[in-house]
Amino acid sequence: MSQSKADRVYAYLRGAIISGTYATGDRLVLDRIARECGVSAVPVREAIRRLEAEGLVTFTRNVGAHVAAIDLAHFIETAEALAIIEGIVTALSAEHLSEAQLAEARAINEELRACVRGAIDRERYFRLNRQFHYSVAQACPNAYLFGEFEDLWARAEMIRGSTPALTDFRMRSSAREHDRILEAIELGNRDRIERLARVHKLTAVGEFREIYGDGIVPRR
Repeated sequence: MSQSKADRVYAYLRGAIISGTYATGDRLVLDRIARECGVSAVPVREAIRRLEAEGLVTFTRNVGAHVAAIDLAHFIETAEALAIIEGIVTALSAEHLSEAQLAEARAINEELRACVRGAIDRERYFRLNRQFHYSVAQACPNAYLFGEFEDLWARAEMIRGSTPALTDFRMRSSAREHDRILEAIELGNRDRIERLARVHKLTAVGEFREIYGDGIVPRR
């Protein structure tokens, strides 16, 4: 089934917000977005309503739509839940990953390592990072846990990818931490896999806390 115009605009705007192209407080001008996407204002309005429902956009009558600020407490709760679920899901998945799937995970991590050399393309980084985590979780035999993993990843991605709090140092550390997760998978050490995957997520939470303390996180 082909993607609708509203779906296309939604994907475009969501990507722009997550990558930081649109920062906190930026006004979303319907006519300009419509021109950029080659559509009328109608699918733009629909896309903005969807983003508002997800908490990425705020809409005020007679003022218009703006990119929302981030509630740090909400991010921390989401990320901590994800850390626990992802640790379990990755450990369960590891027992069922094929050699081809492991090779795919290694290749993605090498792409990510190359991405963080020099000036970092944040949008590409977040795409590759997500691909890596899904590649090592994809063989989880528990559909319910995997569904929770997907849901929490989607929620956290909306926040984490659009803030300046994930520093260049943190992004460059990711590939090394991924290496350790892959090594544990190859060794079949389930407890170590779970712990490394969980701590990997919680380290990012720690950076948010150090930088912002409590309250609202400004978007990039």
